[in-house]
Amino acid sequence: MLLLVVAIAVFIAWSWLSYPAIGYVLYDLSVTIEARLYRLHKIVVPISEMTVSTWQGGPYEATSSVLMLHGYSADKNLWLRFARHFVGSHRVIIPDIAGHGETGFKAGGGYDIALQAKRMIQLLDVCGVEKVHVIGNSMGGYIAAWLAATYPDRIASVALIDPAGVTAPEISDLERQLSKGHNPFLINSREEFRHFYAMTMANPPWVPGVVLDAIAQRYEQSRDELEEIFKDFRASPPMEPRLPDIKCPALLVWGRKDRLIDVSSVAIWSKGIVDLRVEILEGVGHMPMVEEPAYTARLYGEFLAAHRSHLPV
Repeated sequence: MLLLVVAIAVFIAWSWLSYPAIGYVLYDLSVTIEARLYRLHKIVVPISEMTVSTWQGGPYEATSSVLMLHGYSADKNLWLRFARHFVGSHRVIIPDIAGHGETGFKAGGGYDIALQAKRMIQLLDVCGVEKVHVIGNSMGGYIAAWLAATYPDRIASVALIDPAGVTAPEISDLERQLSKGHNPFLINSREEFRHFYAMTMANPPWVPGVVLDAIAQRYEQSRDELEEIFKDFRASPPMEPRLPDIKCPALLVWGRKDRLIDVSSVAIWSKGIVDLRVEILEGVGHMPMVEEPAYTARLYGEFLAAHRSHLPV
């Protein structure tokens, strides 16, 4: 009994002294378990400048492959609960985009959209994928749209989830803060992170507070890196002149309550892309694939199925 009490006391003391280190442990453990349950495997892929950390799953010989691209300051883990719905029938590739997650950051490495898209083509080349269905959220949507417009022979279809890349007719909460000289992505404290996190989703999944504090610490530690990446990707050429170059089937999904990129952007994308299906989700914020993974996956699955009969994959 005494040993049990001592063990508990030691654990409590370690947790308090190392806080929020226990949040890192819990987060990494949960991600590992989910990936295993969803039959996704971590694979490091070498490209010309770096190695790219990816989750990959599904039959290697599948005739249809899907590339999933996360947004700015995020990582490949955000796609796990969405990707589980596709590993049975598609080869799924989910990279940490350069500067993010386990792919890592290099000062002056270049993080503009054109270069990030080029890296994704290199990734596909090494993975032996000639043509892919690409889906991206936020900055990842910007990259996905760039790929569809610039590398049409490599893209079978494009799905955009609350994508960056065009100027919204109505200003968002994010743009309002940026205009005042404050970038909410650049975190200095746990309190700042909590305010930022509330902006990203209208209906976020439950996450223990200690895990959120661990994520907040990672943001604080990456502040200078995120600032450089933000400047590069925001300085990229806008998508508006390139939208007519997107000839493949396209899906646009937007959360009505998106506070980072206003839903009024839908009008710009709809005007520029000829073959575009639009779905606006009520009560959802900037990341539908996280807030409503099953429903968003159903929409995407229907989109893929609708074009399966005449799309080269």
